[in-house]
Amino acid sequence: MNSAEIARTAGVSARTLRHYHQIGVLPEPPRRSNGYREYTVGDLVLLLRIRRLAELGIPLEEIPPLLASDDRAEAVLDDLDRELAAQIERLTARRQVIARLRAAGASPDTPPELAGLLTNVADAPGLSAEMLRHDREMMLLLHHRLDDAGRTALTGLLGQVAEPGLLAATTALTARFAALGPDTPDDQIDRLVADFQNVLGHLSFDGLHAVDSGTETLLTAYGETVFNEAQRAVLDRLTVQ
Repeated sequence: MNSAEIARTAGVSARTLRHYHQIGVLPEPPRRSNGYREYTVGDLVLLLRIRRLAELGIPLEEIPPLLASDDRAEAVLDDLDRELAAQIERLTARRQVIARLRAAGASPDTPPELAGLLTNVADAPGLSAEMLRHDREMMLLLHHRLDDAGRTALTGLLGQVAEPGLLAATTALTARFAALGPDTPDDQIDRLVADFQNVLGHLSFDGLHAVDSGTETLLTAYGETVFNEAQRAVLDRLTVQ
């Protein structure tokens, strides 16, 4: 058999056959006088064994020693079974995340524990798509930088904000924030800061006060790219207070 014939008979591609030769999994047979490889039925049987092992998920580098000694079979299968169990666990967790995002109608890039909360905020009337995008991106950045305790605290804070009685007031404040422009007078900025404090001042920020300076720098840098001067002034004064 030549290369094309053994590859077709074994059900592999010619590229796969060449790859097996290159990495030494399948020894190269002698060549005919015309330079073409000459494969035997023994080569075909070996190729079929390699294919079966590879389809089972055994790494190619593990195949030659496994073929050379049946004593390795149990250990290799044990390792493979553990790896597959771990993969199943990871895939199951991933499917659960997908289910949560679907149930919440959230964007795929949303942290799953925030999905429902951010969707509730997004469904509130009066907020522009641009402001919602800014909020979501800032939450994504903050969530990424927090540890587990901080993420729990962030989820709790958003849960408080998303309560029906508070969400309408918060949405109105956010709409006023979005309407700020370069000609907004300082007294209007001060009133908005005070109103934010009155509405949100009772909320629990436990776990979010320890945000490191690097995270604060990143959030500030993000704000400088998307918010105007008046809006940044509001954020600065809220941070100071």
